[in-house]
Amino acid sequence: MADLSVNIGELKMKNPVMTASGTFGYGEEFEDFIDIARIGGIIVKGTTLHRREGNPYPRMAETPSGMLNAVGLQNKGVNYFVEHIYPKIKDTDTNIIVNVSGSAIEDYVKTAEIINELVNIPAIELNISCPNVKQGGMAFGVSAAGACDVISAVRSVYKKTLIVKLSPNVTDITEIARAAEASGADSVSLINTILGMAIDAEKRSPLLSTVTGGLSGPAVKPIALRMVWQVAKAVKIPIIGLGGIMDWKDAVEFMLAGATAVQIGTANFIDPAVTVKVIDGINNYLDRHGYSSVKDIIGALEV
Repeated sequence: MADLSVNIGELKMKNPVMTASGTFGYGEEFEDFIDIARIGGIIVKGTTLHRREGNPYPRMAETPSGMLNAVGLQNKGVNYFVEHIYPKIKDTDTNIIVNVSGSAIEDYVKTAEIINELVNIPAIELNISCPNVKQGGMAFGVSAAGACDVISAVRSVYKKTLIVKLSPNVTDITEIARAAEASGADSVSLINTILGMAIDAEKRSPLLSTVTGGLSGPAVKPIALRMVWQVAKAVKIPIIGLGGIMDWKDAVEFMLAGATAVQIGTANFIDPAVTVKVIDGINNYLDRHGYSSVKDIIGALEV
């Protein structure tokens, strides 16, 4: 068996397979299907400073080779997470990572400060695709300046591994990735969902209550692969690749493009055991090709 361990900053993972935020709950929901301890890391659902009800229904729609979602970061807030969720998951034998979201820099900072005090949470993933309400609703992650502002502020209070999740809804993702690195990010994860929409022709109405939503699944994989490959050439920090990974082969492709680790999202809704299947598939691939370590294939694409 090959060595599957990888490092994301100071975060040590037994293998490069993680779960994407919002697709795996808090991990407990999948315990009947797989051994949670086998996964390299679990990124729990988006957490905000205050309770959020999310968007009105309908907020999910199936599309060709993918799905749209407009859940709207529904959660009960960081204090509820600390008091009620953390005690139940803190002893899970894998890395539990919290996805942090907010509508203003102050929200991000306060949430990160609170999570920084949780001993068994070794990292956060900063979702900078949320709207900056003080700048007319523009997402922090669509400009280098906006990204720098929020990442620098969080970096000043958060002392553990800081992963920044990048939005693909930009002209040049390498510019945002370089800004994240310069602002103190230990790693970047990409891509977040792509803005899309779906229409019911018979009713002449949108399928989502919000009209537009985030597209995920196999449909976005070619775009995600391209962006990971571009960012891998632009920054020195580790990259976590995601976007349409459905099996081990997809995961290997992302690693060849330059990702140190991968996240599996939409596929969890189809097969709750997909994560461990991907782990086994990566191992088999390494064995077949004579690699002793998964690190040997990171960025090994021959162009």
